[in-house]
Amino acid sequence: MQTASAPIDVLLVEDDPGDELMTREALEDNAIRSRVHVARDGQQALDFLFRQGEHASAPRPGLILLDLNLPKYSGHHVLEQIKTDADLCTIPVVVLTTSAAEEDILRTYRHHANAYITKPVDLAQFTRAIDKVDEFYFRTARLPRH
Repeated sequence: MQTASAPIDVLLVEDDPGDELMTREALEDNAIRSRVHVARDGQQALDFLFRQGEHASAPRPGLILLDLNLPKYSGHHVLEQIKTDADLCTIPVVVLTTSAAEEDILRTYRHHANAYITKPVDLAQFTRAIDKVDEFYFRTARLPRH
């Protein structure tokens, strides 16, 4: 269980501004303080995670919320890079995407995604889904320290 005193860095990899806003609002409603960092494409996500370029001083996220349909590099590619890197592979990655395709689900779990959530279209359901992620990863599960 995480302590409420230390903010948790969340990397949201999302190119849709509306989904970004809904995710931010849902995370802000939780009892755990979090700092949300946004990467709007696969390249920005990898630069953030590998601390390259303008992200040289980026914090290590405690959780990654990853869309699959991204510009530059797909979410699948980003997930593969995360889960094959010895330093990043322990960061939980929750795939949060519009796809309900069985092929996408299988592919992400083969690359060791920690969870797969198809984005609900309804705002209330979307908020509940983010609340469940928050509840599990920030209040129930014990996450590795960096």
